[in-house]
Amino acid sequence: MPPKAKFTKDEIIDAGIEILREKGIESVTAREIGNYLNSSARPIFTVFNSMNEVLQKIENKAKDIYAQYVKSGLERDIAFKGVGQAYIKFAKNEPKLFQLLFMKELPKHTSLENILPAIDDNYDIILKTVKDNYGLSDEDSLKLYHHIWIYTHGIATLFATGMCSFSDEEISNMLTEVFTSILIKIKTGVNNDKN
Repeated sequence: MPPKAKFTKDEIIDAGIEILREKGIESVTAREIGNYLNSSARPIFTVFNSMNEVLQKIENKAKDIYAQYVKSGLERDIAFKGVGQAYIKFAKNEPKLFQLLFMKELPKHTSLENILPAIDDNYDIILKTVKDNYGLSDEDSLKLYHHIWIYTHGIATLFATGMCSFSDEEISNMLTEVFTSILIKIKTGVNNDKN
């Protein structure tokens, strides 16, 4: 008969999330989780098969937390802008979770078309919001989304690394200025590039 679990899966994952928030993913070990729960590491392995399984569940929980930010952003009057503001807010409020999800090194270089769907489970719904709200073609919707994501990711990264911060009003103004400029360029087909 297998030993009775001392902690539930949720308790172990919640402990891992708290350690991640405080110290970063590299500190999330079986021993640290055990210490957080005032136990040894052994009870973790009566519930999970491996530490890799624990880490995957912790990453999934971080994605769930981020998805709540996206949901909140999509409910704003200007949904696409709301998502951008929510992305930045997530980086500000949950810097270690943001780093885990959006600042980890990937095994190979890839195009933006491939990377965004791979790192953000909300990609399709965000892209649909762009297309539906601005009457753009698939190609132009992708272009707008990609440009704004690069800019928004830059601001979010400044928050997540503690390098710089902005007020909510500054963020709103910056996103509006960049979005408006790119949208006008896409809609008018104006190309001001000079070589």
